Amino acid sequence: MSGETLPGARGDAEERIVLHVDMDCFYASCERLKEPELAGKPVVVGMGYEPGEGHGAVATASYEARAYGVDSAQPISGALDALPRAEDAELDSDGTPTDPEIPAVGYYRPVDMEFYKEVSAQVKEILHDCAGVVREVSIDEAYLDVTERTAWQTVGGGDDTADGDDADEKRTLAEGYARHVKQRIDREVGVTASVGVGPNMSVAKVASDYDKPNGLVVVRPEEVQAFLDPLDIEELHGVGPVTARELREMEIDTAGDLAAADSRVLGETFGERGRELYRRARGDDDRTVTPTGLPKSLSRESAFTEPTAERGAMREKVRALAADVAERAQSRGALYRTIGIKVVQPPFDVNTRAKSLPGPVDDPELVESIALELLTEFGDSRVRKLGVRVSNLDFAEGDQASLDGWESAATSASGSDRGDDSSDAGKSDSTGGSDRIDKNDSEGPLTEWLTANEDESDGESRTENASSSGGRAGQSSLGEFD
Repeated sequence: MSGETLPGARGDAEERIVLHVDMDCFYASCERLKEPELAGKPVVVGMGYEPGEGHGAVATASYEARAYGVDSAQPISGALDALPRAEDAELDSDGTPTDPEIPAVGYYRPVDMEFYKEVSAQVKEILHDCAGVVREVSIDEAYLDVTERTAWQTVGGGDDTADGDDADEKRTLAEGYARHVKQRIDREVGVTASVGVGPNMSVAKVASDYDKPNGLVVVRPEEVQAFLDPLDIEELHGVGPVTARELREMEIDTAGDLAAADSRVLGETFGERGRELYRRARGDDDRTVTPTGLPKSLSRESAFTEPTAERGAMREKVRALAADVAERAQSRGALYRTIGIKVVQPPFDVNTRAKSLPGPVDDPELVESIALELLTEFGDSRVRKLGVRVSNLDFAEGDQASLDGWESAATSASGSDRGDDSSDAGKSDSTGGSDRIDKNDSEGPLTEWLTANEDESDGESRTENASSSGGRAGQSSLGEFD
């Protein structure tokens, strides 16, 4: 076995040991690598943003910027209302606005995907050195199976104690190994990560979200239910605001309430998704960490708090989704041959429309224009959720196709969709296996999904992303878990 192994680790551990590594506000952290003087200041990274202008959408907001109401997927114009641009304000010598009505200013930067990919590659190199199996979920997130590198064995105090910890406190070897991974990323790359450690993927994911930023949360196998039970229902992986509201109407407020609920009622109310949420609330997850294959599509979706017929709000959401999808395609070096949208109408009727191009392209403006054109087909209909997708991906290097004479190939579908407007939930409308990416930290209310080649689908895909009627990328249950 190559790579690092913690002394005392046993390869035949009864329980798996899974790490979920989630970089903190990754794009903003990368910008701070380029400009160290931005440390501790509100940083906003925008998709489709140009310095001095007000168009585009927020890709990532640092925690300092979030404190002033700047959220991921928010239009840059709205972000500027909440947090004026530093260049537009008069500042004193220490950077404080001289206008008392302006509490703070933000430092806005356009997405620099090439640089982010370079930084990500450095992080991923460390992760692959620290684990035999790594599932790269996105540019800033991954699962590691470190079962053969460490153990759940408990060690006590003394020389095993990390700086700042209680010398008498006992901890697992797994915690020490996870801390080692975090420290390597910080020391060698200069960015921080939140790491969750658990006996399966879903518990590790919830743990990594529990103490951001720069957190480390370890959930031992015997502690899983005690850890999950008191969590607010929205903190359970796969539950967003819409589903949370529906669960609260059923007097289910915590993960413990969900774990104690009648699985048959959940199934009748939410379909397979409800049964899957029930299993997750009980800490049940038999998926294995497997490497991610190349996707066949990249999509993003977001739900409205309430169904709306407001065309301006719909167009604004589609623009933000289109910009994000195009940026994700660029980050993965993907060209696309088809551009489509998904429109969910009350109660849960899913419709998709798509247009095919003569060949593979990388054109963010085209993604937006086609998505907006397809949206017009729905007239004044009330809409619950919108999604934008690029598909028929091509990862081979070569010339892009001419855009002249692309052909329309509209399709539609309808059915049951129980997804949310959170990064932790939703469904896709394609069939076949899929691998979904959750951007809970940096993407806020957006939801992204990847459709993998069928021969690359694994237990995770089959469990969470199986084909469903009108579902998101074939997702019939939780929606992320990548």
